[in-house]
Amino acid sequence: MGFRRQLAPALPLEGERLTAALVGIGMAFAAEEIANPNIEDTLLAASIEGMERTDFRVLSVLMTWLEIHSAWVNADRLTVLVDQHASGRVRAFWSAVAHWLGKDRRLARMAKAYEGPRLDLLATGMEFHLRRAGEDTRFEGGPLRVPAGILRERKGDVLTPRELAHRHAAFRRRIELGPSYRADMWAALDQDPDLTASALARLTYGSFATAWHVKRDWDLLKGA
Repeated sequence: MGFRRQLAPALPLEGERLTAALVGIGMAFAAEEIANPNIEDTLLAASIEGMERTDFRVLSVLMTWLEIHSAWVNADRLTVLVDQHASGRVRAFWSAVAHWLGKDRRLARMAKAYEGPRLDLLATGMEFHLRRAGEDTRFEGGPLRVPAGILRERKGDVLTPRELAHRHAAFRRRIELGPSYRADMWAALDQDPDLTASALARLTYGSFATAWHVKRDWDLLKGA
């Protein structure tokens, strides 16, 4: 059977597994961490938890994480995941994030993930909160209306890049090599040198060709 590339996880992260994955990418929640969870899978799942299940604690920490670590996100893959998602609210959130982080040109295509009318974060009490506190400046001019103070900003809820690099192997490789499939593949081989090219590609959602070249290069340097 030939290799078929998959860009989305077979099973979405939910419940306790999601909390453990959030801890694994450096967010401060009370749970045992999953070691080296896929970063984009975890970010998308966190946005679903926040936007579809109204978990504003998760959404708050997600926003702080993105402010600190967005430079090391695989923007191409995250954009594909967002574009394919059925929820307009989830797409509106990521479109709003792309507007907020507009200096990062890698996110330009994500800004177009949602093009409908502005959506409200809150199902009730929206106008009251806006009159009392105004709009969260991070979302001004974007597709999502969020009252100030609803999504708190606390840097202490998220590990620093240096701290996360010590904890998460793929994040460390992304700092070294750039946020790419290649970096994730290199980190995966550091953890399991016996991975075949096809297994490596499936594990990291990359192409077989990239995995084959990374496997060759990794074996060459480690053999040397």
